[in-house]
Amino acid sequence: MRKRPPSIDGLGASTLQLPPGAWPTVLDCLCERFPAVARLQWLERMARGRVVDSNGRWLTPETPYRVGLEVHYYREASDEPPIPFHEVVLHADADLLVADKPHFLPVTPAGAHVHETLLGRLIRRTGNHSLVPLHRIDRDTAGLVLFSGNPQSRACYQALFRERRIEKGYEAIAPALPNVEFPCIRSSRMVAGEPFFRMQEIEGPANSKTRIDVVARYDGYWRYALTPITGCKHQLRVHMAALGAPIANDGMYPTLFHRAAGDYSAPLQLLAKRLAFIDPLRGVERRFFSDFLLQT
Repeated sequence: MRKRPPSIDGLGASTLQLPPGAWPTVLDCLCERFPAVARLQWLERMARGRVVDSNGRWLTPETPYRVGLEVHYYREASDEPPIPFHEVVLHADADLLVADKPHFLPVTPAGAHVHETLLGRLIRRTGNHSLVPLHRIDRDTAGLVLFSGNPQSRACYQALFRERRIEKGYEAIAPALPNVEFPCIRSSRMVAGEPFFRMQEIEGPANSKTRIDVVARYDGYWRYALTPITGCKHQLRVHMAALGAPIANDGMYPTLFHRAAGDYSAPLQLLAKRLAFIDPLRGVERRFFSDFLLQT
């Protein structure tokens, strides 16, 4: 069985199976397929062995184009700025790593964030190229993320999420809801909205459910405990906004707000605070709590 190329500096390779076309070289195909990447950048990547085939052989500017050829390449971002916040490793053994992620740091590469990700930082920090996130939280959200560190035991931990044998607890700061009786359950049908990266509620059978309670009351804003019973994208943010209490500093719900690059003011007041489960390998109860604090 063919193996994927190893990660480099914490970044795994992306894969493209060359489509039908009349390009003379692989380079020509890549340049047309990815117009945002300059030809010179592809040439530089090839010169450094960052574009390879399924056998790990370096592809060169002269490599002839062939339909179906698997091309593995490493994404790069020029002048990627560092994100000035740091993660904390709360637990690490041969099978499991638990990290406490700060706001603004993505879990995995996305968009302009290539090396400045939680996954990349942890691989560089531990030297373990087998690390894989077992779940995700938004870049805007701070808090706990679990990683598998061993492919042999990964399925055991993945089953915790698939079979809902893991307790997840969040905290949020949002406007007061004095006319709502707590605790309450918000259930709704959520689907992709506009733009494509936002979610919306529509009529129909519910596919999302959140338990909401109040932890503390402040002047105008309350601290809420949010327990996702299901795991839809942006579920907590959508449900709080739908109740009339959008999470403080939410730039996506109920309305979209563009944050300038490098603007780290006013982080979203949502925190993945707690994770609890029975370790499937050791049979012991695991409880982890984020040390990050929301702004009140």
